[in-house]
Amino acid sequence: MTNSGIVTIDPTSGDELGFYPYTTPEGVDRVLDAAARSPWARSSPEERVAAIGRLGDLLAERREPFAALITQEMGKPIAQARAEIDKCVAACRHYAGELPGLLRPETFDLDGDTGIVRIVPIGVVFAILPWNYPWWQVIRAMLPAIAAGDTVVLKHAESVTGNALAIEEAFGQAFGADVLRTVVVDAQAASAVIGDPRVAAVTFTGSDRVGALVAARAGAALKKCVLELGGSDPFVVLADADIPAAAAAAARSRFLNNGQSCIAAKRILVHRDVRDAFADALIPHVRELRVGDPADEQTDVGPLARHDLRDTLRDQQARALAAGGRLIARADAPESGRGAWFAPSVVEVDGPSVLLSEETFGPLGALTTGADDDELIALANASRYGLSSSVWSTDDDHAAAVGARIQAGAVFVNTISATDPRLPTGGVKASGYGRELGRWGLHELANVQAVRVRRGVHHG
Repeated sequence: MTNSGIVTIDPTSGDELGFYPYTTPEGVDRVLDAAARSPWARSSPEERVAAIGRLGDLLAERREPFAALITQEMGKPIAQARAEIDKCVAACRHYAGELPGLLRPETFDLDGDTGIVRIVPIGVVFAILPWNYPWWQVIRAMLPAIAAGDTVVLKHAESVTGNALAIEEAFGQAFGADVLRTVVVDAQAASAVIGDPRVAAVTFTGSDRVGALVAARAGAALKKCVLELGGSDPFVVLADADIPAAAAAAARSRFLNNGQSCIAAKRILVHRDVRDAFADALIPHVRELRVGDPADEQTDVGPLARHDLRDTLRDQQARALAAGGRLIARADAPESGRGAWFAPSVVEVDGPSVLLSEETFGPLGALTTGADDDELIALANASRYGLSSSVWSTDDDHAAAVGARIQAGAVFVNTISATDPRLPTGGVKASGYGRELGRWGLHELANVQAVRVRRGVHHG
């Protein structure tokens, strides 16, 4: 970042990718004014369905260049970048199909009166979104709001500014001007946008530290705020789990997207009776990970998105090992060069550890054990975070009973945590509040308006 703009860096090579000047205060004012005046709020359900369909078609047609841009700016392996675009297309298809029903007013008989509940746009939503899924984060947070008739002003993460501008262009082609606009601004300017009277609501995805600042600013202006914050998700392996399946899933969940996912399996909590079998099954999956150039089709794990993230993860691992943690699995990774490389690793810990108390945002997993279900549940709930969770057992009812006692926004039984446009996503505790996706995401940033009509009253 410079005094007048942002420099994006290739995390694989350390080379400069591009320079983007900050949007001027006058430019921000024009964007906000255009978003507030947009006719989109008055569009019909049919017009919205058509526009969402166009966006899905455009993303499918331009899958390769968009995926390449993701890989270039944040280091996601190219196959996973394509999968991110595919997921965005699937979400567009879902909302295009479901939107007429989601927007249809509900009617009720209220003792002879007619009750109506309808979805009305709330206005301009200011979205402050992260870099780890540059396109999916925008689609999942903002497509439901746009489907409800809102317009969006996007402040994307600085390191993916190229993607942010490509997103603006794609939405412009599908929806027309001013339905989603990007501003390139620093934190101080973003704070001013939150307080602007043209902004009706704020959504933020990122760290709990910054989320608290965003929530305070939005609260001071009496604005609706949705927060999707950090996670330290428990991956609970019960004594009756299918160990090979659980170990393969734990490795996939922990190291997908270079380990940079809020809902990754960051704390692997294993019943003591199956610890040895689980570790023996997990270790080969970690060692066999192919770490390298994310543009290579065979790569499983690329670099971290930024060098400071790499440095933080190295510090967390060093502190965990110094406190008695044991490195039980590690993949080979580039040792030199200017890339933000970190060797995917699993550290086993006994008792308190930085890897259990802090969020680890990268390919570093923690494994610890519990003596029984109660101890595993206590370990799962010991975190200040509560985003998602995963429970493994060959007895579905057993796993569901354990999952019902975990403090998290979601529980996945015998499958890894993953967002889905048909289900709500969001957290509790320090993982935030509010929900995205499904009808819940559409309602979250809309005015769910109640109308009561008294029948039979006539004026002569």
